[in-house]
Amino acid sequence: MTGVRSLRRCLVLGGAGAVGELFARALRDSGAEVVIADPAAGSGDATAPDAALRAELAAADLVLLAVPERTALAALPVLATHLRPGTLVADTLSVKGAVATVLREMSGIEAVSLNPMFAPSLGFTAKPVAAVIVHNGPRVAELLALLRDWGGHAVLCEAGDHDRLAAATQALTHATMLGFGLALTTLADGVREVAPLAPPPHRTLLALLARITSGTPEVYWDVQAANPDAPGARAALAAGIRQIADLVDAGDEAGFEAALARLRAFFDDELPRHASVCAQLFDGLPPLSGEWE
Repeated sequence: MTGVRSLRRCLVLGGAGAVGELFARALRDSGAEVVIADPAAGSGDATAPDAALRAELAAADLVLLAVPERTALAALPVLATHLRPGTLVADTLSVKGAVATVLREMSGIEAVSLNPMFAPSLGFTAKPVAAVIVHNGPRVAELLALLRDWGGHAVLCEAGDHDRLAAATQALTHATMLGFGLALTTLADGVREVAPLAPPPHRTLLALLARITSGTPEVYWDVQAANPDAPGARAALAAGIRQIADLVDAGDEAGFEAALARLRAFFDDELPRHASVCAQLFDGLPPLSGEWE
């Protein structure tokens, strides 16, 4: 690990939350001095900084906002008046259109908008982090290099592309799993009825559904409600299910085969690699035990 060079003093706004803690811990491990400000911990309101927080803002090399979108959009214009020239401002919002617009209007700073595409408890190793560079500079480059040191994989994109692809990879995925779960509740009397007969694909979906339903509802609500491209993703999901139903109901086997061919073409030459990943997942499923045997 190379450690910090210019990002020696870092202020994490919202550092008491899971995402803020993830970044604060990683920055400390890289040698940075990290200060956390979070009303939940009784230490500073980003939308109305007191004298102590204003002093931290003026001293910071990096100001990272790990806060909800509403708070970030309200705080950024206020914070801008207290930052030194060249300070790096970063955020971790899951939607980038609005925050990128606000950051573009801030002059004299560097800015990058990040989105860790994983639950913070999983850590950075081998995980993608979307990165929208708004005002580039050496401190942006250093932060992205640190992400690589932490094991993460920075994926550069524009704000609009980020929101479109986040809708495809997050909103669509979560809606698929929640829809699957709601449908399953009408078809079976609890998981104990289906689990003993469940083939590997179904067991994998049950595991994904269990992970989502064990999480915080607000997180999954924000994925669906905050992204302006999410409604289109859900509409595409509904249309896809309807297309399969129409083909089968009409007895159109040739059309069904054509739909599968279209999906194979989507993968192109990546099909074998992704199929291999699925086989590894299935091989890793633990055996059923106890009363389900």
